[in-house]
Amino acid sequence: MSAAAPATRHDGPPSTPTVRPVTFPRVLRSEWIKFRTLRSTVWTTVITAVVMVGFALMMASLLRLATDTPEMAEGMAQDPGMQAAGMTGTFAITLGYSFAQLAVAVLAALVVTNEYSTGMVRSTFAAEPRRLPTLGAKLVVIVVTVVVVITVALAVAYLVTLPILDAAGMSVDLSDAEQVRALLGCVLYLATVAAFSLAVGTLMRHSAGAIFTLVAIFFVLPIIFSIVTAASDAVWAEWVNKLLPSVAGERIISTGPTPDTLLEPWTGYAVLAGYTVALLVAAAVTLRRRDA
Repeated sequence: MSAAAPATRHDGPPSTPTVRPVTFPRVLRSEWIKFRTLRSTVWTTVITAVVMVGFALMMASLLRLATDTPEMAEGMAQDPGMQAAGMTGTFAITLGYSFAQLAVAVLAALVVTNEYSTGMVRSTFAAEPRRLPTLGAKLVVIVVTVVVVITVALAVAYLVTLPILDAAGMSVDLSDAEQVRALLGCVLYLATVAAFSLAVGTLMRHSAGAIFTLVAIFFVLPIIFSIVTAASDAVWAEWVNKLLPSVAGERIISTGPTPDTLLEPWTGYAVLAGYTVALLVAAAVTLRRRDA
């Protein structure tokens, strides 16, 4: 019978796991992993891009049809909304932003509120107690994602509508500074909407409340005040309407002459940017002061 081998002794100190400091790039990577692994994120971004291309095709087809229908062309030319936006090929390509802003707003708000609803935010703040780097990482992730998705959607919309708009005599003129500003402005506007919505989600911490608030700000209030402005001569209603976040911000996408009831494109965007910065500052302050 053979004797059992003696147990090996380890006289040295026990090994300890390597602890790496929490840096902003690591926080950013963590937020990107959380963001891209959600199926809702993938579906929302894909559907947003597809719908923007679909709206562009629809509007380009209508513009092409209007060239053969004088009555239709006259009606479209007299429409106040189309007059404010400008009847160009750029208008057709960017038309889908009105849908995209809702998808972007909801997605950005859920980036924050989902963590509060599941309780994951406690683990996030335990790993990064300073909290502000987490907010900054979420902001970078959602803004960069929106910029990439909307840029790709506009590029595809431009390519698929090119022959239709050429036939209608409304091809996009990339040498026209106003049309280039509208195309870039579409990306800039939606990226700012994302930042605005992230701040609202951080302040409210509740998915339903944040979504309701964003729908009211970007859809309900503009409709109400546009009706009030059209039905009365109230100067206060006109000023409130032109200073609403969506009404002011979307002016950067317009290519037509500026009506007296609306702001100039860059002035309007500056108003939206001001709202967004104020909300982000408020979100940062409350994030530091309130319990998770």
